[in-house]
Amino acid sequence: MTEAMNMAKLAFRNDEVPVGAVVVNDGKIIGRGFNQVVAKNSVSSHAEIIAINEAGKFTKNYRLNGCDIYVTLEPCHMCAKAIVDARIDNLYFGAYEPKTGAIESIDRFLDKSELNHKVFFSGGHMHEQSSYLLRKFFQFKRKKQS
Repeated sequence: MTEAMNMAKLAFRNDEVPVGAVVVNDGKIIGRGFNQVVAKNSVSSHAEIIAINEAGKFTKNYRLNGCDIYVTLEPCHMCAKAIVDARIDNLYFGAYEPKTGAIESIDRFLDKSELNHKVFFSGGHMHEQSSYLLRKFFQFKRKKQS
């Protein structure tokens, strides 16, 4: 989770919403990502998607069986579906996202029986650090607009 936080800080420094993610296999990080929606002009350039894509390139397989993903913010529906499709075993996330969080906050997407893969999840890891970084980012953005 610490490395995911480092990725979130990198997003912050790049003027992106500070969310970071890492994919881990056998204790080794095989994919890293941070939000790059603005830099890439792409709505799909979320930290999770970038980390999953990097891990897939590393393993030469889009299926990431036996892998875990650590994310600093509760994933949205798009990222939750990517986590399922990648066959990731476990999701660990930091801050809860009351507006778009698809894991526990606005939906319980991963609990749906229709899904063809079960992802176990746990939230609130390094919650304070993740929430602080997000608050700081949006306070900074509001000050710039004033």
